[in-house]
Amino acid sequence: MTLILSNDDVDSVLRMDRCIDALEESYREIAAGRAVTRQRSDSLVGAGDGAVYGFKTMDGVIPSQGYAAVRLNSDIIRWPTVAGTQRRVKQPLAPGGRYTGLVLLFSTKTGEPLAIMPDGVMQRMRVGATNGLGVKYMAREDARSVAILGSGWQAGSQLMAVCAVRRIREIRCYSPNPDNRERFAAEMSDFLGVAILPQDSAEVAIAGSDIVLCSSNSIEPIFFRDDMSPGMHVSSIKMPEIDHEALRRADRVGLHMGHQTPITVMAADLEVPDHAKGRGWGARHGYDFDSCPKLPDMVSGAVRGRERADEITCFINDLGLGLQFAVIGGIAYEAAVEKGLGHELPTDWFTEDVHP
Repeated sequence: MTLILSNDDVDSVLRMDRCIDALEESYREIAAGRAVTRQRSDSLVGAGDGAVYGFKTMDGVIPSQGYAAVRLNSDIIRWPTVAGTQRRVKQPLAPGGRYTGLVLLFSTKTGEPLAIMPDGVMQRMRVGATNGLGVKYMAREDARSVAILGSGWQAGSQLMAVCAVRRIREIRCYSPNPDNRERFAAEMSDFLGVAILPQDSAEVAIAGSDIVLCSSNSIEPIFFRDDMSPGMHVSSIKMPEIDHEALRRADRVGLHMGHQTPITVMAADLEVPDHAKGRGWGARHGYDFDSCPKLPDMVSGAVRGRERADEITCFINDLGLGLQFAVIGGIAYEAAVEKGLGHELPTDWFTEDVHP
């Protein structure tokens, strides 16, 4: 049988510490050449009235766990300017005001489809876990204070992850919307059991923090060179969040995998921001990312993420991996089977007796 899971099903079985441990092991498998993953690809065409239709796919295989997965998204996208910065915003235009993103999980032993599930909760947890590993390998061991820039869906998992790898005592939060940051601070403080203090400016939130987490939907910088201080670790969930001059000041910059941009195919007359055209951020700003350590190298012990307590380090979660959805999807599938969650459909509906 093939299992159909909902986001609620997935959310009920995923724990951040388990996601971090599983992804950490998967990066060792990548470093050893035993797991494979493909760079993300985006196909973009106009959707009318300044919007863009994007079809996005990524996939990966983790043989040690017996799973392969493909993640696909069918999106309507706009790039509005909010509070002075341009943002990438997906439009919930599917029936019922919903988004379309799926993960298909397969067995590497039989090839059969094991599960079909939405990508939303897994996306949140795998991004948080990835940046959590960046903190684990690049932040000071004695880091106790955190600033988070952002108060949305992804920001919550960033705090879950940093609290899973460091003994955090205080968190300061800033986002442009006062109501959002107040709500976020209250909700996450209750969830984590750590004091979260909303602030009126990014500068106040950042000042004196050991770790700064950038977790926004901005496609322009929100963290700058003058925000840095010795010993600080700065983390971002996308390439543009940390200004290029701040990266130049950092003693060490680590990347997720070094895939700065997806493989992008787009209609010839389409007008989109530069970052959506597959033009590397580093190339546009003259920054050389090729020599930066990658997360699999740090996890495997091939390179160190931090050498000294006073180093300023940065981690950029440049692009996601299909492999992450094989790993996290496998965790969700196994737990759901154990708990009897989801709906079963005949696997014969998804396989064929004709040679493909």
